[in-house]
Amino acid sequence: MVPEISVVVPTHKRPELMKLAVESILNQGTARRGEVIIVFDACPIEVPDVEIPDGWQVRGIANNRVRGLAGARNSGILESNGALVAFLDDDDEWLPGKLEAQLQRMDEKPDASAIGTAMMVDDGENTHVRLVEKDDLTHEDFLRDRHPGVHSSSLLFRREALLSTIGLIDEDLPRAYGEDYDLLLRASGHGAVTVVNEPLVQVRWQGQSYYFGQWAVYAEALQYLLLKHPDIATIPAALGRIEAQIAFALVADGQRRAGRSWGWRALRHNPKQIKAMLAIAISWRLITVDAVIRIVRRRGRGI
Repeated sequence: MVPEISVVVPTHKRPELMKLAVESILNQGTARRGEVIIVFDACPIEVPDVEIPDGWQVRGIANNRVRGLAGARNSGILESNGALVAFLDDDDEWLPGKLEAQLQRMDEKPDASAIGTAMMVDDGENTHVRLVEKDDLTHEDFLRDRHPGVHSSSLLFRREALLSTIGLIDEDLPRAYGEDYDLLLRASGHGAVTVVNEPLVQVRWQGQSYYFGQWAVYAEALQYLLLKHPDIATIPAALGRIEAQIAFALVADGQRRAGRSWGWRALRHNPKQIKAMLAIAISWRLITVDAVIRIVRRRGRGI
């Protein structure tokens, strides 16, 4: 049977979490046919022993492209057979009803470029619901804000669009950081990204992310995105937002002078940028990076 939906799960040496992720897909209870493609990135192919419902299949493949998240996702997309492609990171889980809610929204919004959901963040001590500001997000909306409630583990696309108008995951992004934002910017350029504004994905923020603490990579990738998407600079507040993130990443990496310079640049474009103010304060050792991170994580947010 040809699957209608392909779910791509990149993984790297996290078998226990990956098995939970796969089970959360298989437990959706949808009548649609589907497949789970686990992409093993720089590790042996070891498909977990899970109960597979009728109409679904689970298979493992190796990442045969650039090592890391971008290459792994692309390997899965290219190997997929479904008309629809969804993503799930190996440390996250889909909550009950997620897939059916998105399929219903796709029927209601056939011109949408992608369908996401809101999320629930698990920081190891508490859970925090992250809703999205509105249900339909335009390209300008994403220029102005990343809208972090729309997590990559919630996204559903038409496979044809990923192979043509939207394109695959950018494998040139440093360490693939910000690949989801880049993808949403490109997708929203071809139609609104519509959101089922319910927390239907559980995202773990417990320090297990492979990106955690890679501040120099963050700064490099964000500068890459500014060059790739020059339309960000057409909105001063949007430009200031990205510049403030670069500033924070640089000072967190110990590059205080460079970070301070980016911080002042951000404030010139957006005087209300709190991240820029924090970056400058950190550069003068008035506050520490760890203190800031502890505060924002208690609110279920990230830098």
